[in-house]
Amino acid sequence: MARTVLRKAAIVATCLLPVVILVAIVWYWTAPDRPSADPGNAEQVALGQAVYAANCASCHGANLEGQPDWRIRQENGRLPAPPHDGTGHSWHHPDQILFGITKYGLSQYATPDYQSDMPVFEGVLTDAEIWATLAYIKSRWPSDIAARQRAVTESAD
Repeated sequence: MARTVLRKAAIVATCLLPVVILVAIVWYWTAPDRPSADPGNAEQVALGQAVYAANCASCHGANLEGQPDWRIRQENGRLPAPPHDGTGHSWHHPDQILFGITKYGLSQYATPDYQSDMPVFEGVLTDAEIWATLAYIKSRWPSDIAARQRAVTESAD
């Protein structure tokens, strides 16, 4: 009798698990409060502009122009800070990776021997401040670059 009850419970759990997973996935992707970098959100962009000026501009430039010769390794083997305007490569990456690089650093996205001066902002900036900074950066991109990056982000989701 106990085996029959356990067997029925296992069958029910096996049948319900895919349904629970599907509901969780649908909820995650349709949740209205899902964090994002929205360059059309004036309030988020304004916050991002202030956060960028205070935390990013000293390396990436007040106008997102990056450091000179950003593609050429310095004597210490590190690359200068790249631009975040349309001339750089930030727009090649989906939002989640841009967020991860900003929060956790490059180590989980680059080869193990890659060294960077990019600081880790976990514990320095809130997630909302990071998303706002990305919204500000994206708000400065030309429309064709913004459209291409949006496509990259959507295909990664």
